[in-house]
Amino acid sequence: MIRHLAISLILAGAFAWPAAAQESGDNDQSFDVRSSVGDLHVGKDADAGKAGLPLYPGARPKREKDNDPFNFGISTESFGLKLVVAKYETDDAPAKVIGFYRDKLKKYGKVLECHNLNDNSGFHVDDDHKGSRDLKCEGDNTGRVRELKVGTEDNAHIVAIEPGDNGKGSTFALIYVHSRKQGDI
Repeated sequence: MIRHLAISLILAGAFAWPAAAQESGDNDQSFDVRSSVGDLHVGKDADAGKAGLPLYPGARPKREKDNDPFNFGISTESFGLKLVVAKYETDDAPAKVIGFYRDKLKKYGKVLECHNLNDNSGFHVDDDHKGSRDLKCEGDNTGRVRELKVGTEDNAHIVAIEPGDNGKGSTFALIYVHSRKQGDI
C-alpha cells in the first residue's frame, strides 16, 4: 500500500512539473524527485548523448511548438523506464544521415531499416508477452520516413530520418527507450 502511494506521489509530481515550470517562467528547467522508494526525472535536457548516440556532424536542434526534446526517467524497486527523444535538422541529404547512423547503431546489434508514413518512430510493446522481443518493422513498410532500429522492445535505439522542409536537407529524431520490471537484471 505504501509503495503504491509513493509511486502515485512521484507520478503526481511529474504532472505538476509543467505547471510549475510555466509559473516560474523557466520551461527548460528539469524536475527531479529522489526518495527512498524511487527516483523521477522529467526535463527538456534530451540530446544525442543521452540517447546513446553521437550527434550527426553539423546538425542543429529542431525546435517546433509542442515538440521539444524530452528526457523522462523513473526508477523504483519494482520497475524502471527511461525515454529520451531529441529532434535535429541538417542541410545534408537523408542518405548521408542514414549512412552515418547505420554505422553508429551497429554497436548495439543488428540494425533494422523500416519505412513509415510519418515520424511517430514507434514500436509495439506486447504487454502480454513474457520477455523482451526483437524490434520489427510495423505497418506496410512504405513511406518517406526511414527508421533505423536496433535492440529489443525493452531496450531500443531508434533513429527516424525524413527529408527536411521543402525537400531540403533532413530532419531526424533520436530515440532511446529502456524499461525493466522487477526481476530483470
